[in-house]
Amino acid sequence: MSEHYEARATAHAARRDERRRLSVVIARLRLATFIPGAAILVWAIADGGPWPLVVLASGLLALFAGLVVWHARVDERADWYDALHVVNLHALARIARAWDRLPPAEPPVGGQRWSLFPGTDVPPVTRHPYAVDLDLFGRASLMQWLGPAATAAGNETLQAWLLSPATPDVIESRQGGAIELAPATEWREEFAAHGRLSADVRRAELEAFLQWAEGPPAFRPSRMRLLRVSVIGLTAAIWIGLALQVAGFTEGAYWLIPVLVGMVLSFATTGPVHGEFGRAGAGQHAFARYAGLFTHAVASPQGSPHLQDIHHRLSAAGNAAPACMRSLNRIMGFAQLRSGAGILHFPIQAMTLWDFHTLFALERWHTRVGMRVRGWMQAIGELDALSAFAQARIDNPGWCLPRVAEGEHLLDGRALGHPLIPEDRRVANDIAVGPPGTLVLITGSNMSGKSTLLRAIGLNTVLAQAGAPACAASLRLPPVDLETSIRVQDSLEQGLSYFMAALARLKGVVDRSHATGVSTHRRVLYLLDEILQGTNTAERAIAVRGVARHLLQAGAIGVMTTHDLGLAQEEPLASSAVLAHFSETVDAQGVMSFDYRLRPGLATSRNALRLMELIGLHLDVEAEGG
Repeated sequence: MSEHYEARATAHAARRDERRRLSVVIARLRLATFIPGAAILVWAIADGGPWPLVVLASGLLALFAGLVVWHARVDERADWYDALHVVNLHALARIARAWDRLPPAEPPVGGQRWSLFPGTDVPPVTRHPYAVDLDLFGRASLMQWLGPAATAAGNETLQAWLLSPATPDVIESRQGGAIELAPATEWREEFAAHGRLSADVRRAELEAFLQWAEGPPAFRPSRMRLLRVSVIGLTAAIWIGLALQVAGFTEGAYWLIPVLVGMVLSFATTGPVHGEFGRAGAGQHAFARYAGLFTHAVASPQGSPHLQDIHHRLSAAGNAAPACMRSLNRIMGFAQLRSGAGILHFPIQAMTLWDFHTLFALERWHTRVGMRVRGWMQAIGELDALSAFAQARIDNPGWCLPRVAEGEHLLDGRALGHPLIPEDRRVANDIAVGPPGTLVLITGSNMSGKSTLLRAIGLNTVLAQAGAPACAASLRLPPVDLETSIRVQDSLEQGLSYFMAALARLKGVVDRSHATGVSTHRRVLYLLDEILQGTNTAERAIAVRGVARHLLQAGAIGVMTTHDLGLAQEEPLASSAVLAHFSETVDAQGVMSFDYRLRPGLATSRNALRLMELIGLHLDVEAEGG
């Protein structure tokens, strides 16, 4: 796919540069038509010049107006091709895992999501059971690789899916959507480009619009009905009275009476009426920036049930979301009469009660559509997330769609690799974790690949339970609650030493395993890397055996790594652990190398002293010995 993205990026860049060169030419033509046109017109009017000069000046100014419209369209197309160009550059960076060329992927601030997903807050990422250990966020993270999402809603949806495992039926539904979107490369490219063009919409503005759409109307229903009847009656009285006077049936201007009543009513309600226009308009301009995105979204493939559901949710009152947005834009355009044409507003309001009729149209839109708007954004977010999964599928044809099913008793991965390592450096391994009552104990030298394998298992589990492709030839697993202890850090803020932080993390793993152990639908999958390194060897061995006993009794499945080879000879590990190891080779020149291949059995080599020598830290072993 790299060649495809390179060709597309080059083509879009060429079109963008062509439009930008044309934009410069048009800008000069605008200047060349406006200045002489305005000068000739002023001179002709001031000195009473001949009418041909007036016609010439008018023609130049009309040409200037046409150039302004053309210029805007050319700049718009230049921005469009630039967005397409950047989308393909990101695709290239994603394949190469070129992290410097991908936008950063920051975690949810304080673990809180914005109000697009009310009531679905998650714990802060630092206290999440696996987010930090598995590099879900930040530089060289899973989120950075999957992204950038086209929209803020898509970004929030991806975060939610990665942080919270889905049920097997939801996973299958998302996989179907990703399969459907994968071959639609041009549609996905344009969807991402539309997202980039609307990326400057501020969340506060969008949230203001959502609050208005879901909030109460300007008037209670009973008052709104009374106001509607009054306005319709007054408007009819004005025009009927005026028609009777013009036709000669009446001599007096009786129609001025309802005009006066209407103006009193206008002044009495100006606060709530124009306040409603202000609340609707505060975020509507930001929301309108999504018009192209919504129009493109409703043209998405609809072969899978999930995509059909998204398409159904992108509608309200029998109309598609883009049509509803165009209707709102027209209504808000009518509401701009007061500020956009203030001189005309008073007579028009006096004769037609314009603002009230606009309010009634806005109220109908609010009633029929308002409560669906947040659902539109959620649907766009899901479509965006599915598009990211489809991108991963098409860019990695060797990856599988995992099978997550109740009744499975083990995680079984074939040719499972770390998804964030480039393909030319990735080493895949077969791994089976489970069934309950067993654990995998991995030993091996420093730098041999133990922690990388744990993260590979964890990241692929996260992808599998989010509904995404996994970096494996095949992967099947039961629904699991993933728990990890890989990257433990002390905390000055909480007053925790490294050892206490490690204990706290282990307690969370054990507590979750016992809480989940009573369920027949989910299991705890734990990944523990060199646990309790902050204490002496004898106490650590006792503690590790105790933790393992708790996890085995709770029916959890998982993997532990250790340098302590003696642990494998003691219960409960001696009878319950499946042993595997990584090793290294040293050539005749003393150069150490690793093949990162997982092998059965217990490790037989150590390399800490050799690694110290390789970096130039030579120790006098004999002197140390006495």
